[in-house]
Amino acid sequence: MIKVFTDGLSFALPLLIMAVGAIYSEKSGVTNLAVEGFQGFGAFIGALVAVMLMPLLPEGSQVPIYAALLFAAVGGGVYACLHALLCINFKANQVISGVVVNILAVALTTFYTSAVNAKLSGTASNKFILGVSNRYTIPGLSKIPWIGGLFQKMYPFEWIIIVLVIFFWYLMYKTRFGMRMRACGENPNALDAAGGNVVKTRWIAVIISGALSGIGGMCYAYSISANYSPSIYMGFGYLAIAAMIFGNWQIPSTALVCLIFGFARAGGQQLCIAMKLSSNYTDLFNMLPYVLTLLLLIFFSKRNHPPQAAGQAWDSSKR
Repeated sequence: MIKVFTDGLSFALPLLIMAVGAIYSEKSGVTNLAVEGFQGFGAFIGALVAVMLMPLLPEGSQVPIYAALLFAAVGGGVYACLHALLCINFKANQVISGVVVNILAVALTTFYTSAVNAKLSGTASNKFILGVSNRYTIPGLSKIPWIGGLFQKMYPFEWIIIVLVIFFWYLMYKTRFGMRMRACGENPNALDAAGGNVVKTRWIAVIISGALSGIGGMCYAYSISANYSPSIYMGFGYLAIAAMIFGNWQIPSTALVCLIFGFARAGGQQLCIAMKLSSNYTDLFNMLPYVLTLLLLIFFSKRNHPPQAAGQAWDSSKR
């Protein structure tokens, strides 16, 4: 049971931080299907920094991990500027822009990963070998009933994500910027009339989305895959979008959906082990979050209320 809890959290929390990023973008009025591309490109930048730092530091140093998370956020935010430019300034179709950004990210990162490896090692591999982040158990706190699992075998990035989610929840619901951003996604004309800057608000929201998605992608690279490669594009970005939709574009309910997805995935893996099935069945059980997505789509899709202006290009001249 503890294994399901710890592994479920390690999958759910990176998914949550990407979903929070998607919420920010869509709450500002910019439909965001580009989360997959943001997380992949951001993770590429973070992995590149980590690979360059590892030879300079003692073996086992955790510094590359934290540096990778920081630069993954920077890389994801910078790459998100492409989606912002297309959707906000050029008023392109936001759905098509998201798809193009995703495809471009796969092509760019695959090419540059091979090019960098050819330069550094002479082998044009499409992988950056990173290893797995250390896990930590806090003595005493790990023995507390019910919540002790939060302090057992936790990746350090999980605590970072929890802090970030709380911060961005506060920013969205308790600050002037958050109020303006939510107004931007519901009625941008009203925000403009009140003196707000719709274009600036949407740009900031999309960049935040890219930064948070990059962090999520880097976390998966240091936990699930132990390397950066094209396999980082495993549909986690789309799963984060699904969590956002079923969470009705609200951070608390989206967090609950992400936990359900995480525990379903971890539970499926442990069931596979308990049944002594071959590793070939692991991928089959990893499909559980996607099966849950389909079921949730059937039962809850009619209750969703997206931001009214999401997906609509804003033109000040038509106000």
